[in-house]
Amino acid sequence: MKVASFDIVFQEIPGEVTLALNLSNCPCHCPGCHSPHLWEDTGEEVTKELLNGLLARYGSMITCVAFMGGDANPEEVAEWANYCKGERLKVKGERLKTAWYSGRMMMPKDEKAFDYVKLGPYIESLGGLKSEKTNQRLYKRVGEEWVDITNSFWRKNL
Repeated sequence: MKVASFDIVFQEIPGEVTLALNLSNCPCHCPGCHSPHLWEDTGEEVTKELLNGLLARYGSMITCVAFMGGDANPEEVAEWANYCKGERLKVKGERLKTAWYSGRMMMPKDEKAFDYVKLGPYIESLGGLKSEKTNQRLYKRVGEEWVDITNSFWRKNL
């Protein structure tokens, strides 16, 4: 699994300051994809050293780490999500939230690794999470339940 790029983002996970890790080698190849460069096998291999460096650099600014993609290796995404949670707890004594943006239609096997999961392939005619027509859904873990919070992206009519 490789990180092609990363950024601090404020809109991917509502209410969170998120370190978004854009993972390459996406097998979905959704028509109209906004990140077709992530279809290629490019970037830096995910390692403890890479994640520790990013967490050290941005740790005090972020509340969440989001794995954007990784559909080719969902078990590995969950392992790295759990690693990030453990490192933050060990270093800062705080719980770091984790998220996975996936094009898959079902929850990951190790769903407890995540606080947020976005499911569904991108269908251009339906739009992304900001579209009320979207097929995609963002779920938030609340206790043991998953709550659909997709509508938090929709502009409210005033």
